[in-house]
This record gives sequence, structure tokens and C-alpha cells, in this order.
Amino acid sequence: MAATPQAGFWKRNQRSLAPWLFLAPGLLVFMIYVIIPIFQSIWISFYDWDGLGPKTWAGLDNYRNLLDDDSFYMSLKNNLIWLVLYMLAVPAGLGVALFLNQTVAGIRLYKSLFFFPFVISQVVVGLIFSWFYAPGFGLLPHIFKILTGHEIAVLAEAKYATYGIIAAGLWPQIAYCMILYLTGLNNINPEQVEAARMDNAKGIYMLWHIIIPQLRPATFIAVVVTVIGALRSFDLISIMTVGGPFGSSRVLSYFMYEQALSEYGTAMGYGAAIAVVLFAIMLVFITLFIVRMLSQERTA
Repeated sequence: MAATPQAGFWKRNQRSLAPWLFLAPGLLVFMIYVIIPIFQSIWISFYDWDGLGPKTWAGLDNYRNLLDDDSFYMSLKNNLIWLVLYMLAVPAGLGVALFLNQTVAGIRLYKSLFFFPFVISQVVVGLIFSWFYAPGFGLLPHIFKILTGHEIAVLAEAKYATYGIIAAGLWPQIAYCMILYLTGLNNINPEQVEAARMDNAKGIYMLWHIIIPQLRPATFIAVVVTVIGALRSFDLISIMTVGGPFGSSRVLSYFMYEQALSEYGTAMGYGAAIAVVLFAIMLVFITLFIVRMLSQERTA
């Protein structure tokens, strides 16, 4: 009797290799456009380089200069303000999603209105709020004039500019969190909700103990995306204030752009050092969220 030929390598490992073949194109693109640039930025941060000429080894000088730079501390402070206030988008998005999850007349129109900020460009959002804040014809200064007798120039005053930009950024961010929570609400287990109703659970108790625990994956994504959006905020600042007045609305990403990539920016090594610091801050926050979620999943 002839011996059965031994199965080939592919047939023996097909189940384990097939997923990696599908993932390979995405992993390759991720490696080229994310992982490699991260290490290149770290490497450049140790050099004094204008982006065109030869590199000069600077060691940790760029990082030491950051510690003595008042603009760096101002940018870092604004990033922390962004991070704290931007987190309001998560509970606000949940509240809007709970409202839109109702079956009432005209709910599709309401969903379209709340969804609209998410689909428009950040540049358009910046222009809309710039006009909204503009003295002379903006709605907000007109309201202040009626209430207090004088207008307020939000984007022209150092103590208000950052908060005005954050308010503009919250508009589309709340819409994004709303979409995540609407998707999560559609996947809630109706049997648990019905069982809770039979036990007379309702209102805040139902929301806190039944609904929100089932929305944990949506909450995790919403928090991570909101944190990343707060720390890498750039486009609204560029459109609305260009970092002003007097650098008061500058954040780390815009500070990096000014130093390395703007019309007068030639300090590529210094800009790379700023980018590395910003990446490290993001990495710390995202790692904490991931570790916390994994620990909650194990104890659940």
C-alpha cells in the first residue's frame, strides 16, 4: 500500500497563517507611516538640524532647552487644559445618544442635526466659530453687549482664547462620542434591561448599573479618541488664532510646527524633541486606559 504523502507546510498551518496574510498589508502600511517615523523623530531629536543641511550631534541639548523654554511650559499648560475640558465630550455624547435613542416623532431630524458637526471639516468649524466670536458682527459679542453693555473679543484676549478654541473643538467631538454611544446602545442586551425593569429598576439606577456597564467598550474608544484629539489639537488653533494672542493659545503640536515646519521654523531637532515629549504623554495616558480596561475585563 502506497504511503500517504505528508501534508505541505501551508495545509498544516493554514488556520494560523491566513489571518496574518490578511493583516499583512495593513501592518506594512502601519510600519512605514507610523512606527518608522516615530523612531526617526526620536533619532532626529538628538541632533541640531535645519532640515536641509548636515546634522550636528546635540545629544540631550534639545531636551535641556525645552526645560528652560517658557513657551514650552505655556504649551504644556494649554494641552492639560485641553485634556481636562475635552473630556466633557464623553458624558455630553452619552447624554445626546440617550436622547436620540428614543422613538419619538422627528427623531431622524434631530439625529441629522447632531450628526452634522462630525461630517464637516475642522477648518469649517474653526471659521464658523471665528465668525461667532468676531466683535462687531458675531453673535456671542452681541449677546454680551446686550447683557453687560460691552462686547468681548474672545480670540483676541489671552485669558479667553484657549477656552474659545476648546468650545469649538467640543462641538464635533461630542458628535463623534454620540455616534459611538448610539452604536453601543443598539448592542445592549434587552434581556438584562427587561430583568432590571421587573425588579423596578429605573432612572439613574438603570443607567448606572445596567446601561453604562454594557457601554464600556464604547466608553473606552470614546475616551481614547478624545484624549488623542485633545493632545494633538492643531488645526483649530491654526485657523482661529495662529497660536496667539502672544502665544497664549499655543499647544505642543502647534509649538512643534512653529519650531520645525513653519515659514520661519528651521529647528528640526528641537521640533522633534517637542514631538517626542507629546508622544510620550499620549503613550502614558493610552497605556493607563488600556491597562485599566484589561483589568476590568479580567475581574468582570
